Amino acid sequence: MKLATFSVNNGVDELGVVEGERIVSITRAAPMFPAAMTGLIARWAELERDVRSIVKEQEFVHDLRAVHLKAPVPRPGKIMAIGLNYADHVKETGAETPKDQVWFCKQPTAVNGPFDPIQIPKASSMVDWEAEMVVVIGKGGRHIARDRARDHVFGYCCGNDVSVRDWQKRTAQWIIGKGFDTHAPFGPWITTADEVGDPHTLDIKCIVNGGTRQSSNTSNLVFRVEDQLALLSQAMTLEPGDLIYTGTPGGVGMAMNPQVWLKPGDKCRVEIARLGAIEAVCEAEK
Repeated sequence: MKLATFSVNNGVDELGVVEGERIVSITRAAPMFPAAMTGLIARWAELERDVRSIVKEQEFVHDLRAVHLKAPVPRPGKIMAIGLNYADHVKETGAETPKDQVWFCKQPTAVNGPFDPIQIPKASSMVDWEAEMVVVIGKGGRHIARDRARDHVFGYCCGNDVSVRDWQKRTAQWIIGKGFDTHAPFGPWITTADEVGDPHTLDIKCIVNGGTRQSSNTSNLVFRVEDQLALLSQAMTLEPGDLIYTGTPGGVGMAMNPQVWLKPGDKCRVEIARLGAIEAVCEAEK
């Protein structure tokens, strides 16, 4: 199932299920259901059957092209992201393959819709792309066992860990350079885990202005999804709607010779098999 947050004619946000070129509004069919995606995820075990019934009834249907798709989780509690998690990306940065997972966080204010513009900030012109598979936490928990970790995954999205490289490199901590406004686009919807199956079999690409910059497969993750959730949950309670950016493959602009940065007017697209695609035109911060 593909679950989305959307609006019609700039109205209030609604929850919906995407089927082909149409979207069925859960919010209008069942106004007593949670109004936000985080609430729906938290109560999914209770509400899934009703949601599937709503989809079968095919009421409150919109043409997908006529709605504005928003970030599926507009205000996640946590956005954790792992660095240096594809061997080819590690190599192009000149670093060694990490023995331990390298984590940073992106800010909730960085969240951006799947087709909304990415800002080129006033503070820097060194803005880079990073195509990533994003995990959406379903059942929360602490000290999650590795062999049960995928039971805690609600679904997956396409994401772009947009990075401001000069700010990222100023200090050993990457948080500010990774957390500028609009620099955590993801979506276009959440594809539920049961529909995806094994998340380590998915082709992933980043295409900038029609040219493929990154092309890999999630089988090349250094630390798999299970490794990531097991480690993070030793330190923090994972909660419904939390996001995990799982790493980017080789092909970033920073590693090109000469280096290439996103600039106003550029079109940046991330495609992942079975998850769809997100695409943004870059624009200068107003």
